[in-house]
Formats: sequence, structure tokens, C-alpha cells
Amino acid sequence: MSIEARLRALRGVPQRYRTDRRSFDRLVTETLAEVVAEVEGRFGHEVSNVAVEVEEWPPDDDDIAESDDTDVLGLYRGVPVGDRATGYHLALPDRITVYRGPILASCRSEAETRREVRLTLLHEIGHYVGLGDDDLP
Repeated sequence: MSIEARLRALRGVPQRYRTDRRSFDRLVTETLAEVVAEVEGRFGHEVSNVAVEVEEWPPDDDDIAESDDTDVLGLYRGVPVGDRATGYHLALPDRITVYRGPILASCRSEAETRREVRLTLLHEIGHYVGLGDDDLP
């Protein structure tokens, strides 16, 4: 199921899951460790030189083409592993940003939030390893 379809299905739900920033950050950190282990096992190379951060909402930015900022749950900015040339050393870390507001707006429970964070991280790390949107959850 595409991210847009998941969000459309959840938007009509009146009750939303709420958590404080510290708990959400901890959930992202725990989920990231699981996702990185899975990706490293599947693709056979280390996930490195990538920083993961949490922000409340996506910025009003030309890089984010969606018309509704609740459609953007995460964003990868950097050079995918397969596109890195020999001169890539000493580069600043790539960045994966997880947007707390849109994720919480689409989830009713901690379990749904954890699942959505997992799917978001898998999607963005997929970009890191060089997969396109059509190849990602």
C-alpha cells in the first residue's frame, strides 16, 4: 500500500495518538536500530555517514513537492551509496529527517506510530542505498 493510500485511510480517524517529543525521539532511535540491522543484513553493507533527526513539520521548501505537508513523513538528503565516487571522503553526513507532526496526525496508537516510523525510516534508508520511490514502501 502506498504512503498516500495509508495516509488517506488514517486521516478520517477522530482519535489521534499523542506523545511528548522525548518519547517520540526514543521511539525513532529504537526503531532506527532495528531498521539499520535489517537493511545491513539485506543489502550487505554498512549504513554509515548518515544522520537521523526529528523535526516537527516539513519546511515550506521547493525540495518538497507535495501540496499537503501531512503527506511528507520523512526526507532523505544526500548522495546515495551507489552514486558516491572516490572523492566522496570527508563529506558531511547525509540526512534523514523524520517529521513528527504528520506521523502523529496519521496514527491512533503507539503501535501504529511505531509502524509508521519504521516504514518511513525504511523508505528513506532505501533512498540512501539508491532505491527509487517505485521500489520503496
